Amino acid sequence: MTLRVACLGAGYFSQFHYDAWHRIADAQVVGACDRDAVRAQATGAPAFTDLAQMLTDTAPDLLDIILPPPAHAEAIRTALAHGVRWIICQKPFCTDMDEARAIVAEAEAAGATLIVHENFRFQPWYRTIKAALDAGRIGTVLNATFRLRPGDGQGPSAYLDRQPYFQQMPRFLIHETAVHWVDTFQYLFGPATHVYADLRRINPVIAGEDAGHVIFDHASGVRALFDGNRHLDHVADNLRRTMGEARIEGTEGVLDLGGDGAVTLRAFGASAVQTLRGPDTWDGFGGDCVHALQSHVAAAFAGARAPENTARDYLTVIEIKDAIYASAQEGRKLAIGGM
Repeated sequence: MTLRVACLGAGYFSQFHYDAWHRIADAQVVGACDRDAVRAQATGAPAFTDLAQMLTDTAPDLLDIILPPPAHAEAIRTALAHGVRWIICQKPFCTDMDEARAIVAEAEAAGATLIVHENFRFQPWYRTIKAALDAGRIGTVLNATFRLRPGDGQGPSAYLDRQPYFQQMPRFLIHETAVHWVDTFQYLFGPATHVYADLRRINPVIAGEDAGHVIFDHASGVRALFDGNRHLDHVADNLRRTMGEARIEGTEGVLDLGGDGAVTLRAFGASAVQTLRGPDTWDGFGGDCVHALQSHVAAAFAGARAPENTARDYLTVIEIKDAIYASAQEGRKLAIGGM
């Protein structure tokens, strides 16, 4: 059964979506919509400048929304009104929690499957780490740290060559970037119960925060630290491959993620290091995680598995994100759901 896919948006990041769909054997891109007709035509798919017209003409099984948050709600409602019952929506999902909850309720009432395109948990190194944790390779996990160091935030031209709207976002580091690790930490360590955050802005040309520390307490007993600074770099041939480095420490060993995408394990008390996954060789974005996510959704559409990252589940990520900002403003640890 062929999955008929229509895509909304043809900006910078959409290139990874279109490429991934073209490499999924049972998927066919039947339309590409963007306000800029030239950009829509450049995708190579049948081009449209009006979403409703595209949905009417192509009758897709799935709409892939590749737009910033202010456009999400209207696009999802338009898709639902045209009978589309599988929808993927880019993150950050919607503009705020109220809008996100309303959209989730409307999608569920229509019997639609709504998935947030949160692809970092699909990066191959995190899948390797998850498998090692599930197998008990490092015993009881106690500490975890991710150091975000993409090195792209310095100077007046920061982000202008790729995603210029980053400069105008009033909430930036957490809302746009750290949500990847909010979701990934949930995937790896289970539900978070508390957060404490200290955020700051370094580059005066952007509106939002671009550095900070967030501590997560997880119900599993893991304490995780997100240490983010977009001004600084790390050792990597491609700073956007992993965007930083991670260490996960347990009672029986340590897992390390390097900037090359390699994952290593050192047993407690030992000096020898075992490679669980070698350096990544994918030249595109994030270890081909966009393809992994979209392949996962295609399999879910075919009935082979339950989908991850449903919008209903993603409401927890938004709740944690909001708690992070509240914690930074109030200067204290906050319980998730206790604001």
